[in-house]
Amino acid sequence: MANASAKRIASQNEIAIRNLQLGMIICNALYFVIRLLHPSRSFPPSLSQFTIYVLTFLPSLFLAQHLRTTGRPRRDPVTGTLISSGEDLDARGVTEWCWDVIYVTWACQVGSALLGEWFWFGYLSIPAFACWKLYTKVIGPMFLGRGGPQNTETTDAVEEDKAAPSEGLSKRQQKMQKRERKGEQRVKHR
Repeated sequence: MANASAKRIASQNEIAIRNLQLGMIICNALYFVIRLLHPSRSFPPSLSQFTIYVLTFLPSLFLAQHLRTTGRPRRDPVTGTLISSGEDLDARGVTEWCWDVIYVTWACQVGSALLGEWFWFGYLSIPAFACWKLYTKVIGPMFLGRGGPQNTETTDAVEEDKAAPSEGLSKRQQKMQKRERKGEQRVKHR
C-alpha cells in the first residue's frame, strides 16, 4: 500500500518537474520575444529593466532548482525500481510558497513585457504575504495572546463547552475536556 503511494507521488513529481522546466523556458523566452515584437517596448531592455529581470529571475531559478532536487524521484539504474519518490511537491508550507514565488515571478516577467515596467510592483506581493504570515503566526499571537481578536470564534466555542453540562460523559471524556480547556499538548483533535 505504501509502495503505491510512493509511486503516485513519484509520477506526480515527475510531471510537476517537467511542467516547471517547461514553464521556466516559456516565460523567460516570452519576456524577450514580446519585447522584440512589441513596438512600444525597448529591445534590448534598458539596464534598469534588465537588472530587475535578473534580480527576480535568480530567486525563481534557485527555488526551481530546489524543487527539482528535492522532488526528483530516485530509481535503481539497473532495474528501474523506485528507490525514493522524493519530497511531495504538492505539500503545504514551504514547498507551496516556493511554487507561489515562481508563479508570481513568471506573471511579473510576462506582464512587464506586455503591459510595462509598472507590472513589477506585483512582485511586492511576496514580501507583503510574508509580513502577513509573520504577523498572524508569530507577532499577533505573541502580543495579543492565544485568544486575541483573530480567535474570537474559537474562544466562544470553548466558553460554550465550559457552560455545557457534562452529563452522559464518561470520566475519561470529562478528563479529556478538562485537559482540552487547559490547552494541554497531549489532547488530540480529530
